[in-house]
Amino acid sequence: MTSHQEELLPATRRGLLHRIAVAQSEGRAPSLVAAVVRGGRTVWSGARTSVEGEVPDGDVQYRIGSITKTFTAVLVLRLRDEGLIDLADPLEKHLPGTGVGEVTLVDLLAHRAGLAAETPGPWWERTPGSLRPQLADVLGERPLVHPVGRRFHYSNPGYALLGALVEKLRGAPWEEVLRREVLEPLGLRRTTVEPVAPHAGGWAVHPWADVMQPEPLENLGVMAPAGQLWSTTADLARFAAFLDAGDERVLSAESVREMRTPAAPAEAADVADGYAYGLGLELRHQHGRAHVGHTGSLPGFLACLTMGLEDDVSAVVLANCTSGPALFTVAADLVRIVAEAEPRLPAPWRPLRKADSAVLDLVGQWYWGTYAFGLRLSADGLLALEPLSGKGRRSRFRPDGDGGWVGLEGYYAGEVLTPVRRPDGTVSHLDLGSFVFTRQPYEEGAPVPGGVDAKGWRGIP
Repeated sequence: MTSHQEELLPATRRGLLHRIAVAQSEGRAPSLVAAVVRGGRTVWSGARTSVEGEVPDGDVQYRIGSITKTFTAVLVLRLRDEGLIDLADPLEKHLPGTGVGEVTLVDLLAHRAGLAAETPGPWWERTPGSLRPQLADVLGERPLVHPVGRRFHYSNPGYALLGALVEKLRGAPWEEVLRREVLEPLGLRRTTVEPVAPHAGGWAVHPWADVMQPEPLENLGVMAPAGQLWSTTADLARFAAFLDAGDERVLSAESVREMRTPAAPAEAADVADGYAYGLGLELRHQHGRAHVGHTGSLPGFLACLTMGLEDDVSAVVLANCTSGPALFTVAADLVRIVAEAEPRLPAPWRPLRKADSAVLDLVGQWYWGTYAFGLRLSADGLLALEPLSGKGRRSRFRPDGDGGWVGLEGYYAGEVLTPVRRPDGTVSHLDLGSFVFTRQPYEEGAPVPGGVDAKGWRGIP
């Protein structure tokens, strides 16, 4: 049931067990299982159950609902990386005849296509997929409820369209492509479309009484890419490690970073709640930490996978009840417990193997107008620009191969920092998207836009 638990201190393990015990008890879940990942490996797992003598372990399947969407997004990004699609392509280019062909693939991935949240009735999660055999059946007569690309509006039918896109371009069923291209390479042998024993049953717990009844377990048909999968804490722990670091057999580290980048316009309420959506991944803030992952639910099941990337700690929590424990809160608490009790050890500092004198000419203090910045060269070969006041615009920069440096995040993402040299080769100033950085504030003789007052600095006249 537990893998590498000896790597966590006994007090930490006790804290993790206490948290899921409270969640299962107060949330009245028939069972709840969890796992914690650090450094790409499972370092703790645990479970609580109402059935005496039958504690589930990391091999027991639960339905994971919308975490399925993250798997579908991986398949779409693979198509893009192979050059078969561009995310800016309209759906119509690759999957004609849907009636919503003007939406782009990135619109669908980021839930900004303006599509309805659900299919036309009856409730698709509790009825057989055979009732909706075609895409037209899940889109209905009024598929668009918002202008395309204008707002984030979560759409389950949108991911049915992406699954159909995968099938069209691969010439094989979505589940077959998923197994071949993602599940088998990553060793996710207990992640399946249909339940394979041992698996939990799905239950509805009465909101006003301690009784329950089973929920139907339906095959979702064409809606499968939005929520069909069954998995285990052990498999999802491995999947979390992949979403953190990538795997060249499936998707590069650069592409999984792209999935983790906000891609949808946020509603005001989402901004207040610290919520955003990337490409098949949710981004949240909890306890002052940034989390990336996805939640999921289907009648009878709740699921959450979340990664605290700065702490290098991820958590998976699964339960077999329609409503009950707030699993994202539980998973975020598991991350916090480990991160606070056993903080991540930084890698040992090591100097650069070699230093380029032309790059060393750039480091040190610079001024944009009267704002002071420091430019530092790190061991990974990147330049980091940081405001010396502690607040303000900051970014790391990578060399562009042509003497300039490209911003990697924040306000300066994609902007080019260009060192401008004098005839003798010394650095005159830095040009960053038309902003001039000089060694002294409004340095005399420097090409400061608007010029520098000839009388220079002075006191009160």
